[in-house]
Amino acid sequence: MTETIPATPLPRAKRVPRIVIVGGGIAGLSLATKLGTRLGRTKKAEVTLIDKNAAHVWKPMLHTFAAGTSHVYQEKIPFLAHASQHGFRYVLGALADIDRNARTVALDPLVSDEGETILHRRLINYDVLILAAGSRANDFGTPGVAEFCRFIDDINEAQSFNDRLYDDLLRTAEYGGALRIAIVGGGATGVELAAEISQLLELIRNYGGDLRPCLELTLIEAGSRILASFPETVATAATRQLRDLGITVLTDAQVVGADKDGFALADGTRVEAKLRVWAAGIKAPAAFAHLSGFEQTRTGQIVTNPTFQTTTDEHVFAVGDCASLRLDGAERPLPPTAQVARQQAAHLGRHLPAWIEGTKIPPFVFRDFGSLVSLSKYNAFGTLARRGFFRDGFIEGRFAQLSHAMLYRMHQAELHGAPRTALLWLSGRIAALVRPSVRID
Repeated sequence: MTETIPATPLPRAKRVPRIVIVGGGIAGLSLATKLGTRLGRTKKAEVTLIDKNAAHVWKPMLHTFAAGTSHVYQEKIPFLAHASQHGFRYVLGALADIDRNARTVALDPLVSDEGETILHRRLINYDVLILAAGSRANDFGTPGVAEFCRFIDDINEAQSFNDRLYDDLLRTAEYGGALRIAIVGGGATGVELAAEISQLLELIRNYGGDLRPCLELTLIEAGSRILASFPETVATAATRQLRDLGITVLTDAQVVGADKDGFALADGTRVEAKLRVWAAGIKAPAAFAHLSGFEQTRTGQIVTNPTFQTTTDEHVFAVGDCASLRLDGAERPLPPTAQVARQQAAHLGRHLPAWIEGTKIPPFVFRDFGSLVSLSKYNAFGTLARRGFFRDGFIEGRFAQLSHAMLYRMHQAELHGAPRTALLWLSGRIAALVRPSVRID
């Protein structure tokens, strides 16, 4: 059975454009908020956001939810409430397919944990489609990874990992022995998760349990160094910090298989681990493998031109991690970072309303403001754009930590405005005075 979710039943001559956004991540929710406020509230367009989750979280914070050092209930934004406040509609569902001829998006049936079908396959009509579905870690077809490893690509996976981590902590506290954890992938996610787990065990000391000496954490990277997309100065400093924490950092270590006891490496050695995390590489969401009629990269991203329109359909746009955009003169596509997603959403949100009226969208220009990696409370490192006061680029310590925190506040301000963001910050500070610093239930 297939159900069609129609637009508002207006006479065709008066029907407003239907803008559908797939994915409520950094780019998707920012676009829905901008377009809903500008077009949805004034009835100049119908704006619909589709996401498989019920709430948005800032993806760079997922590792803190996975470790339990941040409280997800304080930070998440329920889509339904945000939609009602900003003039767009939210639909719960996962992308199944796109029919470009009929201009419909098909959603997978919604099934309960008990296997009961709650909602059948649905079709949503669009005039303008924006794909902002993000990305997932790429297991590269490595045997055993899908079966035996944990991923933290969305809030549900982060919470599932957190549950498993606390089970292992409880077992270690009761019976002793080593708490062996291995993380594959030396990008920002893997590096920050490793530091966050170390910080978690230090915080647990405040509640009467000293498990830090039991931790045996290994970070595995196939490349010659961690943080390959960062300058070498950042990678060197982060490696030194992790090793000072007692974390084993393996480079030039290619994983060729995973099982319930750990990872097998290409050189014939093994890394034993009770809890195994895969945070290497990126690829488009699984549904993108079934899409037809689009130019895609080998990892599934939709290729776009500098206006974010796909190369085969001007009515379909793609932004963020699920898109591949190589600007003129660049050697490679833009990286899948929050900075890129934010700038793309701002550009498209600014120019799409005029495009609907017949005006061309100007080509996107990316401004690189640098990159930051935060190692929990221990340290932070990064580079800022080489201009003005920051001519040497490299930063670390408290200033880098504050700069990293400001990225999140800027994201909140885009969604809520400055006054409400200030209130959210204040409420968070007050809550921190009365709640445990880590999850202890």
